[in-house]
Amino acid sequence: MSGESSTATEVAELTRRVRGQLAERHPGAPLGDLRTLPGGHSGLTYSITAGPVSYVVKAVPPGRRPIGRNDVLRQARILRALAGSPVPVPGVVAVDEAEPAWFAMEFADGEAIEPVLDEHRLDPGLCRTRMLVLADVLRDLHRTKSPETDELLDLAGELDRWSRTMRAVPPELCPAAEDVLAALAARLPEPVAPTLTHGDFRLGNALFEGARPAAVVDWEIWGYGDPRIDLAWFLLFADHRNFPRLGRAVPGLPTEEELLAAYLDGRPEPPAFDWFRALARTKMAAIMGHNLRRHREGKHHDPDQERLPPTIAAMIRAARDILARRP
Repeated sequence: MSGESSTATEVAELTRRVRGQLAERHPGAPLGDLRTLPGGHSGLTYSITAGPVSYVVKAVPPGRRPIGRNDVLRQARILRALAGSPVPVPGVVAVDEAEPAWFAMEFADGEAIEPVLDEHRLDPGLCRTRMLVLADVLRDLHRTKSPETDELLDLAGELDRWSRTMRAVPPELCPAAEDVLAALAARLPEPVAPTLTHGDFRLGNALFEGARPAAVVDWEIWGYGDPRIDLAWFLLFADHRNFPRLGRAVPGLPTEEELLAAYLDGRPEPPAFDWFRALARTKMAAIMGHNLRRHREGKHHDPDQERLPPTIAAMIRAARDILARRP
């Protein structure tokens, strides 16, 4: 059987399974075909209709193990856990654990736009409002304590993970990275009580209708860990100057300090927060360096990756400067 016909057969079988469950929810309604949704970063992502209602289906790729980003059942579990909470998420309507596993969720209307990185025509005032609103959502998320574990996040392990990613990148693409990694390792902060974390919390992963957050999406790497990691990552996207040759100025967008104040809502700054701000920049440099290396090695051809070197260097430089400010 050819690859194309095999894929067609697998999609047809998945369609049959999805339709079977949606038919129970919408008896007599016409059921559409699975249509691939662009932009997914994990598993397989489709849209499907049941009468006038649209759903999103996420499935484990055939032949792949349901681990990491392909563990769609884990994603369904957190979405169900957050249903009815202050954190807006799509409602899960069907789950099928048979291999390959899949789940269906409500189609959330809205737009996910990263103001400083995406091409858009949004009103700058709306961009500002959305970012401040999302700071409140992040605070609500982090108020969710872990029902699964009381263990503290191993920050040494977190740093080691990103150090390995960075060291897999040719040194000329990440100038002075070793100095930053050594400085981070030399001043590991004390861990704090774990909370629910998203893992990639930013406007690009939140659907908005006007100024209203309709849904936080892309929960592939959620976990119970140190909330300072989520927070520092979110703040990184507030300033276009963090992204030379990539970022665009948005007048009136909140500064990192304003966003931090909105998130804290009168509480004191988290301890050792500068360490996490430096870690966020180190992670971004490692991710971009990894993507650029894959492009140059021909593993994923994308000429746009050639715009990354100035931002990689700026991230490492900023991380070094942040760590140098305090002993």
